Amino acid sequence: MTNVNAASPRTRRPTVIIEPKRGFGLNLREVWAYRDLLLELARRDVKLRYKQTALGVTWVILQPLATALIFSVVFGGFAHLPSDGQPYILFVFAGLLPWNLFTASLQRSSGSLVGAAGMISKIYFPRILLPLASNGAVLVDFAVSFVVYMILAVFYQAIPGWRVVALPFFLILALLTAVGASLWFSSLSVYYRDFMHIVPFIIQAWTYASPVVYATSIVPEKWRWLLSINPAAGFVEGFRWALLGSSNLTVNMVIISTLSTLVFLFSGIMIFRRIERGFADVI
Repeated sequence: MTNVNAASPRTRRPTVIIEPKRGFGLNLREVWAYRDLLLELARRDVKLRYKQTALGVTWVILQPLATALIFSVVFGGFAHLPSDGQPYILFVFAGLLPWNLFTASLQRSSGSLVGAAGMISKIYFPRILLPLASNGAVLVDFAVSFVVYMILAVFYQAIPGWRVVALPFFLILALLTAVGASLWFSSLSVYYRDFMHIVPFIIQAWTYASPVVYATSIVPEKWRWLLSINPAAGFVEGFRWALLGSSNLTVNMVIISTLSTLVFLFSGIMIFRRIERGFADVI
Protein backbone atom coordinates (compact mmCIF):
# COMPACT_ATOMS: atom_id res chain seq x y z
CA MET A 1 0.00 0.00 0.00
CA THR A 2 1.39 3.38 -1.00
CA ASN A 3 1.37 6.27 1.43
CA VAL A 4 -0.13 9.14 -0.58
CA ASN A 5 0.87 11.66 2.08
CA ALA A 6 4.55 10.94 1.66
CA ALA A 7 6.38 13.52 -0.42
CA SER A 8 7.75 12.23 -3.70
CA PRO A 9 11.37 12.92 -4.65
CA ARG A 10 10.17 15.48 -7.21
CA THR A 11 8.21 17.55 -4.63
CA ARG A 12 10.78 17.25 -1.88
CA ARG A 13 12.60 20.56 -1.34
CA PRO A 14 15.89 21.17 0.43
CA THR A 15 15.60 22.55 3.91
CA VAL A 16 18.16 24.89 5.45
CA ILE A 17 18.05 25.32 9.20
CA ILE A 18 19.91 28.32 10.62
CA GLU A 19 20.83 27.97 14.26
CA PRO A 20 22.94 30.21 16.50
CA LYS A 21 26.45 28.86 16.75
CA ARG A 22 27.91 27.90 20.08
CA GLY A 23 31.07 29.29 21.54
CA PHE A 24 32.63 32.72 21.59
CA GLY A 25 35.16 32.48 18.77
CA LEU A 26 34.93 34.32 15.47
CA ASN A 27 34.12 32.12 12.50
CA LEU A 28 36.65 33.52 10.04
CA ARG A 29 35.63 31.03 7.36
CA GLU A 30 32.07 32.34 7.44
CA VAL A 31 33.25 35.95 7.33
CA TRP A 32 35.45 35.11 4.34
CA ALA A 33 32.52 33.41 2.58
CA TYR A 34 30.56 36.67 2.86
CA ARG A 35 33.47 38.89 1.79
CA ASP A 36 31.54 40.16 -1.25
CA LEU A 37 28.79 41.42 1.03
CA LEU A 38 31.40 43.06 3.26
CA LEU A 39 32.90 44.90 0.29
CA GLU A 40 29.49 45.96 -0.96
CA LEU A 41 28.49 47.29 2.47
CA ALA A 42 31.76 49.20 2.72
CA ARG A 43 31.29 50.61 -0.81
CA ARG A 44 27.75 51.71 0.05
CA ASP A 45 28.99 53.37 3.23
CA VAL A 46 31.63 55.32 1.30
CA LYS A 47 29.06 56.48 -1.27
CA LEU A 48 26.64 57.63 1.42
CA ARG A 49 29.48 59.39 3.19
CA TYR A 50 30.25 61.65 0.23
CA LYS A 51 27.06 61.60 -1.86
CA GLN A 52 24.99 64.23 -0.06
CA THR A 53 27.69 66.55 1.26
CA ALA A 54 28.19 70.07 0.00
CA LEU A 55 31.93 70.14 0.68
CA GLY A 56 32.67 66.46 0.03
CA VAL A 57 36.37 65.66 0.33
CA THR A 58 37.04 69.31 1.21
CA TRP A 59 35.42 68.75 4.59
CA VAL A 60 37.72 65.78 5.21
CA ILE A 61 40.68 68.10 4.61
CA LEU A 62 39.37 71.05 6.63
CA GLN A 63 38.28 69.11 9.71
CA PRO A 64 41.66 67.72 10.87
CA LEU A 65 43.50 70.80 9.64
CA ALA A 66 41.23 73.16 11.59
CA THR A 67 41.45 70.93 14.67
CA ALA A 68 45.25 70.89 14.48
CA LEU A 69 45.35 74.69 14.13
CA ILE A 70 43.07 75.21 17.14
CA PHE A 71 45.09 72.79 19.28
CA SER A 72 48.31 74.49 18.16
CA VAL A 73 47.05 77.91 19.25
CA VAL A 74 45.48 76.79 22.55
CA PHE A 75 47.90 74.12 23.77
CA GLY A 76 51.05 75.09 21.89
CA GLY A 77 50.71 78.88 21.91
CA PHE A 78 48.85 79.65 25.14
CA ALA A 79 49.61 76.62 27.34
CA HIS A 80 53.14 76.15 25.92
CA LEU A 81 52.96 72.36 26.04
CA PRO A 82 56.12 70.63 24.76
CA SER A 83 56.11 69.09 21.28
CA ASP A 84 59.31 67.00 21.34
CA GLY A 85 61.19 69.70 19.42
CA GLN A 86 58.83 69.59 16.42
CA PRO A 87 56.50 72.28 15.05
CA TYR A 88 53.42 71.94 17.21
CA ILE A 89 51.02 71.68 14.27
CA LEU A 90 52.96 68.70 12.88
CA PHE A 91 53.18 67.20 16.36
CA VAL A 92 49.41 67.41 16.83
CA PHE A 93 48.53 66.41 13.27
CA ALA A 94 50.67 63.26 13.51
CA GLY A 95 48.71 62.28 16.63
CA LEU A 96 45.35 63.22 15.12
CA LEU A 97 45.85 60.92 12.11
CA PRO A 98 45.36 57.63 14.04
CA TRP A 99 43.13 59.23 16.67
CA ASN A 100 40.61 60.53 14.12
CA LEU A 101 40.68 57.13 12.45
CA PHE A 102 39.89 55.47 15.76
CA THR A 103 37.13 57.87 16.87
CA ALA A 104 35.46 58.01 13.44
CA SER A 105 35.36 54.22 13.30
CA LEU A 106 33.91 54.06 16.80
CA GLN A 107 31.24 56.68 16.06
CA ARG A 108 30.15 55.19 12.75
CA SER A 109 30.11 51.56 13.84
CA SER A 110 28.43 52.04 17.24
CA GLY A 111 25.05 52.52 15.54
CA SER A 112 25.66 50.23 12.57
CA LEU A 113 23.51 47.38 13.89
CA VAL A 114 20.58 49.56 14.90
CA GLY A 115 20.74 51.35 11.54
CA ALA A 116 20.52 48.01 9.69
CA ALA A 117 17.56 46.68 11.67
CA GLY A 118 15.68 45.80 8.47
CA MET A 119 18.48 43.60 7.18
CA ILE A 120 19.06 41.87 10.51
CA SER A 121 15.41 40.98 11.04
CA LYS A 122 14.83 39.65 7.50
CA ILE A 123 17.92 37.85 6.22
CA TYR A 124 20.85 35.95 7.65
CA PHE A 125 24.47 37.03 7.28
CA PRO A 126 27.33 37.37 9.76
CA ARG A 127 26.24 40.36 11.84
CA ILE A 128 29.85 41.29 12.49
CA LEU A 129 30.09 42.49 8.88
CA LEU A 130 28.12 45.63 9.72
CA PRO A 131 30.57 47.20 12.20
CA LEU A 132 33.49 46.01 10.06
CA ALA A 133 32.07 47.63 6.91
CA SER A 134 31.83 50.97 8.70
CA ASN A 135 35.61 51.24 8.49
CA GLY A 136 35.49 51.70 4.71
CA ALA A 137 34.75 55.43 4.70
CA VAL A 138 37.05 55.88 7.69
CA LEU A 139 40.03 54.55 5.73
CA VAL A 140 39.24 56.89 2.85
CA ASP A 141 39.20 59.85 5.26
CA PHE A 142 42.52 58.68 6.72
CA ALA A 143 44.13 58.52 3.26
CA VAL A 144 43.04 62.09 2.47
CA SER A 145 44.26 63.38 5.85
CA PHE A 146 47.59 61.62 5.36
CA VAL A 147 48.11 63.47 2.08
CA VAL A 148 47.43 66.76 3.91
CA TYR A 149 50.00 65.81 6.54
CA MET A 150 52.62 65.07 3.90
CA ILE A 151 52.05 68.51 2.35
CA LEU A 152 52.61 70.10 5.77
CA ALA A 153 55.70 67.93 6.28
CA VAL A 154 57.19 69.17 3.03
CA PHE A 155 56.37 72.78 3.97
CA TYR A 156 58.10 72.42 7.36
CA GLN A 157 60.92 70.33 5.85
CA ALA A 158 60.13 67.40 8.13
CA ILE A 159 59.78 64.59 5.59
CA PRO A 160 59.55 61.17 7.32
CA GLY A 161 62.68 59.01 7.34
CA TRP A 162 63.21 55.26 7.37
CA ARG A 163 60.98 54.84 10.44
CA VAL A 164 57.93 55.33 8.24
CA VAL A 165 58.15 51.62 7.34
CA ALA A 166 56.71 50.90 10.81
CA LEU A 167 53.63 53.03 10.11
CA PRO A 168 51.45 50.12 8.84
CA PHE A 169 51.97 48.32 12.17
CA PHE A 170 50.65 51.27 14.19
CA LEU A 171 47.84 51.76 11.66
CA ILE A 172 46.76 48.14 12.16
CA LEU A 173 47.00 48.67 15.91
CA ALA A 174 44.61 51.63 15.67
CA LEU A 175 42.20 49.68 13.46
CA LEU A 176 42.16 46.63 15.74
CA THR A 177 41.51 48.84 18.76
CA ALA A 178 38.67 50.54 16.89
CA VAL A 179 37.18 47.20 15.83
CA GLY A 180 37.34 45.84 19.38
CA ALA A 181 35.71 48.92 20.90
CA SER A 182 33.09 49.13 18.13
CA LEU A 183 32.07 45.51 18.70
CA TRP A 184 31.45 46.35 22.34
CA PHE A 185 29.35 49.44 21.71
CA SER A 186 27.52 48.29 18.57
CA SER A 187 26.32 45.07 20.20
CA LEU A 188 25.34 46.70 23.50
CA SER A 189 23.53 49.49 21.64
CA VAL A 190 21.05 46.91 20.31
CA TYR A 191 19.90 46.14 23.85
CA TYR A 192 20.54 49.52 25.46
CA ARG A 193 20.16 52.48 23.08
CA ASP A 194 21.77 54.73 25.70
CA PHE A 195 25.17 53.50 24.56
CA MET A 196 24.84 55.43 21.28
CA HIS A 197 24.54 58.63 23.33
CA ILE A 198 27.36 57.66 25.69
CA VAL A 199 29.92 57.16 22.89
CA PRO A 200 30.58 60.91 22.26
CA PHE A 201 31.22 61.46 25.98
CA ILE A 202 33.56 58.47 26.14
CA ILE A 203 35.48 59.74 23.11
CA GLN A 204 35.82 63.19 24.67
CA ALA A 205 37.16 61.75 27.94
CA TRP A 206 39.39 59.30 26.05
CA THR A 207 40.94 62.19 24.10
CA TYR A 208 42.36 63.78 27.25
CA ALA A 209 43.43 60.38 28.59
CA SER A 210 45.53 59.88 25.43
CA PRO A 211 48.65 61.82 24.37
CA VAL A 212 46.94 63.46 21.40
CA VAL A 213 47.54 67.12 22.27
CA TYR A 214 50.37 66.63 24.75
CA ALA A 215 53.66 64.75 24.78
CA THR A 216 54.17 61.70 26.96
CA SER A 217 57.19 63.47 28.47
CA ILE A 218 54.93 65.57 30.71
CA VAL A 219 53.71 62.41 32.44
CA PRO A 220 55.96 61.39 35.36
CA GLU A 221 58.06 58.40 34.38
CA LYS A 222 56.74 56.22 37.19
CA TRP A 223 53.20 56.62 35.82
CA ARG A 224 53.92 56.06 32.12
CA TRP A 225 53.24 52.34 32.39
CA LEU A 226 49.69 53.29 33.43
CA LEU A 227 49.37 55.51 30.35
CA SER A 228 50.59 52.60 28.21
CA ILE A 229 47.59 50.51 29.27
CA ASN A 230 45.56 52.87 27.11
CA PRO A 231 45.99 51.31 23.64
CA ALA A 232 45.64 54.75 22.04
CA ALA A 233 48.90 55.83 23.67
CA GLY A 234 50.75 53.17 21.70
CA PHE A 235 49.46 54.00 18.23
CA VAL A 236 49.47 57.79 18.75
CA GLU A 237 53.08 57.84 19.94
CA GLY A 238 53.87 55.23 17.30
CA PHE A 239 52.66 57.51 14.52
CA ARG A 240 54.79 60.36 15.88
CA TRP A 241 57.81 58.08 16.11
CA ALA A 242 57.32 56.89 12.52
CA LEU A 243 56.50 60.27 10.97
CA LEU A 244 58.50 62.76 13.03
CA GLY A 245 61.39 60.58 14.15
CA SER A 246 61.16 61.96 17.69
CA SER A 247 58.86 60.53 20.32
CA ASN A 248 58.80 59.14 23.85
CA LEU A 249 57.79 55.76 22.49
CA THR A 250 59.48 52.83 24.24
CA VAL A 251 59.49 49.10 23.68
CA ASN A 252 57.54 48.59 26.92
CA MET A 253 54.87 51.04 25.74
CA VAL A 254 54.51 49.19 22.44
CA ILE A 255 54.23 45.81 24.18
CA ILE A 256 51.72 46.97 26.81
CA SER A 257 49.60 48.88 24.29
CA THR A 258 49.59 45.92 21.89
CA LEU A 259 48.43 43.59 24.68
CA SER A 260 45.71 46.09 25.62
CA THR A 261 44.61 46.20 21.98
CA LEU A 262 44.35 42.42 21.86
CA VAL A 263 42.30 42.43 25.07
CA PHE A 264 39.95 45.02 23.53
CA LEU A 265 39.66 43.00 20.32
CA PHE A 266 39.06 39.54 21.76
CA SER A 267 36.76 40.76 24.53
CA GLY A 268 34.77 42.66 21.89
CA ILE A 269 34.49 39.52 19.77
CA MET A 270 33.41 37.46 22.78
CA ILE A 271 30.68 39.87 23.91
CA PHE A 272 29.47 40.30 20.33
CA ARG A 273 29.26 36.55 19.74
CA ARG A 274 27.63 36.05 23.13
CA ILE A 275 24.66 38.34 22.53
CA GLU A 276 24.30 38.42 18.73
CA ARG A 277 21.91 35.44 18.73
CA GLY A 278 19.20 37.74 20.11
CA PHE A 279 19.74 40.68 17.74
CA ALA A 280 16.87 39.81 15.37
CA ASP A 281 14.39 39.48 18.24
CA VAL A 282 15.40 42.64 20.12
CA ILE A 283 16.17 45.06 17.33
